[in-house]
Amino acid sequence: MSRRLGTLASIILLLFAVVAVQAANVQFFKAGALATNALNPRLGTASIQYPRGEIIGGDGTILARSVAQKTGSYPYRRTYPLGSLTSGVIGFSGPSYGSWALEAQYDGNLSAHPLAPQSFAQVLAPTSAADSITLTLQPALQRIAANALAGQDGAVVVLDPRTGAVLAMYSNPTYNPTPLTSPSFPVAAAAWKLVNQNNAHGFPPLGLVATQQTFPPGSSFKVITTSAAVIGRPDLVTKSYPQLGKVRFPTSGVDFFNFGKSVCGGNIAQMLPVSCDIGYALLGLDLGGTLLSATANAFGYNQIPPLDLPGVVKSYFPPASTFLTDIPGLAYSAIGQKNVRTSALQNALVAAAIANGGVMMSPHLLDFISAPDGSVVKRYVPTTWLTPLTSSQSLQLVPLMQNVVKFGTLAGVGFLAVDNVAGKTGTAQVGNGAKNTDDWVIAFAPANAPTIAVAVVLPFQPTGQEGATTAGPVAKCVVEGALALQAGQPPTGTSTTCAH
Repeated sequence: MSRRLGTLASIILLLFAVVAVQAANVQFFKAGALATNALNPRLGTASIQYPRGEIIGGDGTILARSVAQKTGSYPYRRTYPLGSLTSGVIGFSGPSYGSWALEAQYDGNLSAHPLAPQSFAQVLAPTSAADSITLTLQPALQRIAANALAGQDGAVVVLDPRTGAVLAMYSNPTYNPTPLTSPSFPVAAAAWKLVNQNNAHGFPPLGLVATQQTFPPGSSFKVITTSAAVIGRPDLVTKSYPQLGKVRFPTSGVDFFNFGKSVCGGNIAQMLPVSCDIGYALLGLDLGGTLLSATANAFGYNQIPPLDLPGVVKSYFPPASTFLTDIPGLAYSAIGQKNVRTSALQNALVAAAIANGGVMMSPHLLDFISAPDGSVVKRYVPTTWLTPLTSSQSLQLVPLMQNVVKFGTLAGVGFLAVDNVAGKTGTAQVGNGAKNTDDWVIAFAPANAPTIAVAVVLPFQPTGQEGATTAGPVAKCVVEGALALQAGQPPTGTSTTCAH
């Protein structure tokens, strides 16, 4: 009997020990994660009673803060000092429609939550407060991008290729977040209706063009086609293609012309700077659907980029099986047409990977999270997302893209440091009877040691426009402005030539 009682007592003591360990684990070691978990019911009450944490730009500018209200049911209201300049990324938080964009992404931190208890008294009555988040976003560069777009629908994305940090991400259309934070439901409802209405190009202001819309990349995709040759068919890098003004692909039945009906040909080094369509279409046929599709996937197509922002969409390149019965489709896909589609974010990542020695870093907006006492509770650690190229392979592409700026399609844009910028234009023919173009520029600089990678897209441009003439000046402003800011100089991107 005494042995049984001893065993039972041991089991009871063991169970007490397990409960004590788990209680300590929950109250102390996991307290922070549980406190910021969106499923924590205390957050709903705390978000009304306490102010949300601040969102801060990379230069220390306050991008979002809560302001005390003297009257009404809600003691605090969210304010956004830069308004529509950053609303696409920051989003909003209000009583009627909840949180959006980064406000939603980091809601668990930005909402007031019980702090990790430091004493037994705090376990019984936890103190509530909110964390603040500091971003990599540079408001000055954001303003340069907005000025350069000058109200045109489109997007600009600027990355640090070494870390994946988002330095600027601006889109048109955009919206004023202030009425969406109103404690008056009729005011917020009217604003909600407006920001969800599509404009003439089918873009709702609430949607971020840079991450939620895709477009045919046109000739900007030729850097991926070139990469496919470098990776899997190096013999095609030096193959010379005939000088042609038109061609008819097998089973097509119609003639294919170069953009502007020009005549061109030669090897890759000769064709990429002038963006020879026929030559690259024939290169695509030589590469084959398997290699071209695999290379596109290696650069992140058909995958959602791991950006810390809701609603990011994947870019699309057809599977290799598609081209078994569609040879012309392979030719068109090699020059970024047919069914190929990409976002501005994805195209910036392509430029960034080439700039960073073939390594594509995960894009991110978060720099660090601060606790209410100012201590850093989390700092973003740069991580590799994909590695589409080796270092030696990427080095083969850099001079080719430099030549696009020196004497190719970007030569007339007027970059101040022509020798130290690498880029590629894209002009995708779209719309009814190909009467419009989606215009692109991707670029990085300084070409010998890149610190910025840029993508600019201006969709639905009128007939006769092209990437160099429409997106080129925007890219120039952004590239030169970003380099000036990094050097601690006045940003040239805010000059009259870039403010339109």
